[in-house]
Amino acid sequence: MGLLSGKTALITGASKGIGRAIAIRFAQEGANVAFTFLSSVEKGQALESELAGFGIKAKGYRSDASDFKAAEDLVNAVVAEFGTLDILINNAGITRDNLLMRMTEESWDEIMNVNLKSCFNTVKAATRTMMKAKSGSIINMTSVVGLKGNAGQANYAASKAGIIGFTKSVALELGSRNIRCNAIAPGFIETEMTDVLDEKTVQGWRDAIPMKRGGKPEEIADACVFLGSDMSTYISGQVLHVNGAMYT
Repeated sequence: MGLLSGKTALITGASKGIGRAIAIRFAQEGANVAFTFLSSVEKGQALESELAGFGIKAKGYRSDASDFKAAEDLVNAVVAEFGTLDILINNAGITRDNLLMRMTEESWDEIMNVNLKSCFNTVKAATRTMMKAKSGSIINMTSVVGLKGNAGQANYAASKAGIIGFTKSVALELGSRNIRCNAIAPGFIETEMTDVLDEKTVQGWRDAIPMKRGGKPEEIADACVFLGSDMSTYISGQVLHVNGAMYT
């Protein structure tokens, strides 16, 4: 039996990158997996088929977690289809990098909606089901940038810092109902997004990390397995850093 056997997880933004790695890892550990995608329809459909190959129940939903009503409808659909919701992973996120002097109001608002408001939307929608079950694990994806800041990412850093405050508050509110809420703060993780960058630039980033390499999406997925499983039943309100010691 896997570490997540019998559990149902909902993962937002799972058609590629870190989200995809989490979905696959959860399926390998026996979890039934519901996930969302938005623009990457073909990748979402392919992932659903791949996950089913692990012998678990899997379903992809085209849904925008930054839309309050859509998030509510999503959680209701997942509970109706799977019968429960044990683990919620808020992974959906985007960047709109620019120096503050050049940053538009639209790029600020878009980042806040997709990265931060989506967490509020899905957690609020899932709370009733988890409170009824008196059990649940919520995992919100923040970033090392949310703790240390980064030039050219004022909007992104603010959204990720907001996730940390939100996570700690939810942990305090829902702890008495046996619902845990934690955040994971990835450092430099190599995904499809970094594959298109200049190799010299990427190597420079690797060299600045004490472990001298970028992280793998699977290493974030392993952290999610730990926080979603019964191995972490007394851990809540925490930020788990997965960054190769680039920030301590």
